[in-house]
Amino acid sequence: MASQERVTAAVLIIGDEILSGRTQDTNLNAIARYIAQYGVDLAEARVVGDIEEEIVTAINHLRGRYDYLITTGGIGPTHDDITADCVAKAFGVALYEHPEILEMMTARWGGELNAARRRMARVPEGGSLVKNPVQGPPGFQIGNVFVLAGVPAIMRGMLEDVGPRLRVGAVVISQTLRVEGTGEGAMAAPLEAVAKAHPHLSLGSYPFFSPAGYGSQLVIRGRDLAQVEAARRDLEAALAAEGIGNITFLDTRPE
Repeated sequence: MASQERVTAAVLIIGDEILSGRTQDTNLNAIARYIAQYGVDLAEARVVGDIEEEIVTAINHLRGRYDYLITTGGIGPTHDDITADCVAKAFGVALYEHPEILEMMTARWGGELNAARRRMARVPEGGSLVKNPVQGPPGFQIGNVFVLAGVPAIMRGMLEDVGPRLRVGAVVISQTLRVEGTGEGAMAAPLEAVAKAHPHLSLGSYPFFSPAGYGSQLVIRGRDLAQVEAARRDLEAALAAEGIGNITFLDTRPE
């Protein structure tokens, strides 16, 4: 049964290629959507380059602040793949070559593994493996930190082994009102009033513009459906009191 307690996570995206713009990150979106199914809120995300001190500092801050930390990138065979080293340093433990990974890579590539490939077999002491159903070596978990690949297809495969390890929280539910032909400025006051009246919920406005018209989607999020519905009715009434029409209730959905 899902706990009503909020369960939180952070994501740490590691790699100079992300900061330079050479590679576009898609992992953050995939992780946020995946862990939401387990009632885990993505509360913070950071991107850091391949600098040991910055990675270690970020790991220690985020793993201490949130229930879980998921890192992506930096576990390949090259000199700048230093995530395993940084995680080990953050936890104050040594790295060792995991025999299962060595066996797996030997079976795949055959012969003697070179130094670059052996780098991918290193796991911090006390860590456990995160399955990689796509290709290449697995990731690993140590404490509340999950270390995953940066390649999106591989990372998504690894997530399937992360999910069952998470403490399940109450799933966030949203309801959406679509308001056409009215700008955000006219809706700001009633939206703020309803938000203040329902402090345990999240209310947001997401404007849209198209050749067919403009307006906003007003989204109410919370873990209790009755509270979300009550806030939605209050918002509909508040908008109507301001003379705002063309309001459509779109849907109720888990997030």
